[in-house]
Amino acid sequence: AQIAAITQSSGDLILNVDSDTTIAPDVVSKLAHKMRDPAVGAAMGQMKASNQADTWLTRLIDMEYWLACNEERAAQARFGAVMCCCGPCAMYRRSAMLSLLDQYETQLYRGKPSDFGEDRHLTILMLSAGFRTEYVPSAIAATVVPDTMGVYLRQQLRWARSTFRDTLLALPVLPGLDRYLTLDAIGQNVGLLLLALSVLTGIGQFALTATLPWWTILVIGSMTLVRCSVAAYRARELRFLGFALHTLVNIFLLIPLKAYALCTLS
Repeated sequence: AQIAAITQSSGDLILNVDSDTTIAPDVVSKLAHKMRDPAVGAAMGQMKASNQADTWLTRLIDMEYWLACNEERAAQARFGAVMCCCGPCAMYRRSAMLSLLDQYETQLYRGKPSDFGEDRHLTILMLSAGFRTEYVPSAIAATVVPDTMGVYLRQQLRWARSTFRDTLLALPVLPGLDRYLTLDAIGQNVGLLLLALSVLTGIGQFALTATLPWWTILVIGSMTLVRCSVAAYRARELRFLGFALHTLVNIFLLIPLKAYALCTLS
């Protein structure tokens, strides 16, 4: 559908918006203003949950989106390369997209078509073509997020497979970018591995000695508290202290799910 729309379009810029997303009236103008620089190939806005108030999970995901946008994407943009311009609201330079469509349409993984996680893949192609990718925090887009754990986990499984695949795709691109982006990619993957190892060794200690791994619990709890406190300060919203609950979701649900995703990339 994207490829059909792009090839039939005639404007200089392409705006990709998900069907469950509502954009603010000034989103187009703000993203277009960022694209005035010919070195910029893509720009994304800030994601929010339109159904934030529905359940405890939607509130948690809304905070997760804020952190992903205003910590991760904002830091990457400072060094010239947002590594994933989110699908719900992203603007692309049409001339650049046309030159990349063949690579985009024929994306393969281990010889098989790879047709999910299109936003990260398209962003990496933009970076590989030498364009910058940007984040515009004032361009607000509200999207519907999962309100049940089953739907959320299915979404996260799809995203995890996409992230693992496209991280491999991004490896040849990283040397040409600022060194921070290499550090960011290593940190996101090694950090997850270290957390998983900590949890597994803690479970092992409990199984073998019947004693709780207090040091592991204390360190993970302290790091969670620091992260949530910094987010609450930066956002000027105390609700971010409640994001500590996401650590439990991460440890007991998302880490096993990401391990499964890594083992089932094909």
